[in-house]
Amino acid sequence: MTEPVRAPSYRHPAAPDRKRLDAAADTLRMLAEPTRLHLLWTLTAGPANVGQLVEATGAARTVVSQHLAKLRLSGLVDGRKEGRNVVYSIHDGHLNRLILEALNHADHRITGEPVHD
Repeated sequence: MTEPVRAPSYRHPAAPDRKRLDAAADTLRMLAEPTRLHLLWTLTAGPANVGQLVEATGAARTVVSQHLAKLRLSGLVDGRKEGRNVVYSIHDGHLNRLILEALNHADHRITGEPVHD
């Protein structure tokens, strides 16, 4: 018997326990480094290889590769082989929205644009 397919959930109403709080803090720590955040923001537009990420961020290839390794180990990005390249993508929609919202929040702080829901 197969499991029924569940629709994606955008909200998880359960109160966070210690395990979830620790996992969320680990994710936020990974986002707290500007180059990693830039890489992840770039990946919100779609998958990219190291060369494309170097070009988009202006960071050195070795720096981009090191950050991608950390992001991959932490489960925030996935990589798949395409010929001689590895193409990276954001692991899930929650992370995608978190990155975009963090940068939208920063934009409001920098520009002084009024806050909104």
